[in-house]
Amino acid sequence: MGNYILKRIMSIIPVFLLAALLTTGMVHLSSVDPAEAYLTAAHIQPTDEILAQKRHEFGLDQPFFIQYANSIMKICQLDFGISYVSNKPVWDEVIYRIPATIQLAIASILIAVFVSVPLGFLAGVKKGSAIDHFSRLLSFFGASIPTFWLGYILVFFFSVKLNLFPVEGIGTWQHLVLPSITLALPLIAMYTRLLRASVLENLQQPYVLFARTRGLKEKTIMTKHVLRIAISPMITGLGMNLGKLLTGTIIVESIFSWPGFGRYFIEAIFNRDIPVIQCYVLIAASLFILSNLIVDIVQMYIDPRISRKEGQHR
Repeated sequence: MGNYILKRIMSIIPVFLLAALLTTGMVHLSSVDPAEAYLTAAHIQPTDEILAQKRHEFGLDQPFFIQYANSIMKICQLDFGISYVSNKPVWDEVIYRIPATIQLAIASILIAVFVSVPLGFLAGVKKGSAIDHFSRLLSFFGASIPTFWLGYILVFFFSVKLNLFPVEGIGTWQHLVLPSITLALPLIAMYTRLLRASVLENLQQPYVLFARTRGLKEKTIMTKHVLRIAISPMITGLGMNLGKLLTGTIIVESIFSWPGFGRYFIEAIFNRDIPVIQCYVLIAASLFILSNLIVDIVQMYIDPRISRKEGQHR
């Protein structure tokens, strides 16, 4: 198991280097001149002399692979450059905003897990029942409705009409309710569907029949055997969506004026703030890599067959 974990950790390095290569190449492939974008954001008239000076200052006049090596060294020092708009270090801006995004992501995941686990499990155990039909209807609705439309519907009914929750901002738990539900509903649809299908599949496995012949209680079989194995695909989906939630809350943060990392990224795109965009891409890649690693480790403890299969492949 230790060798498997070490191998997964080592696999992060080439993926991260590739992500850094893409962000460096993005500057060269883009039609936006970083020096011109900086001067525009600073309200300075770009002249040939000033542009040349800024390109030299940013290191844009150096060969590509020297720029790439310099960017790797700076990233290791958490130096993502200076924002063109605020003229502050990008990392400081990110550290200031990312806790709000983490708070929103955690709330959404908790809602999704606490709803989808009992709902998906009961729907699989009681196939064809009313709760099974309800779970499938909810899954269809959650997977079909666009996030931005759901957000505006929640704002219209619960903020404008009923005046139960604030429309925008951050500060109290009331501010967190509508954006977290908006993010959680698609996850509930996915996890409920995954868990239901996994429970139905595991109920047909020989180990369930063997446990019943041993005289184990049905509750014990369902909770300690079926649910433990059936929840594995859901954990995989959770890992895939963790990085997506932390970096992909752009739409929800824009709807509810949530001062998080995603909204900061949108503002950077409109302002052509290239250092912020590069930082966002790298953090997004890192979060996806780390979340998948954490999920692989958790799955090994839930289902030790995963590490044994990995050993057989080697």
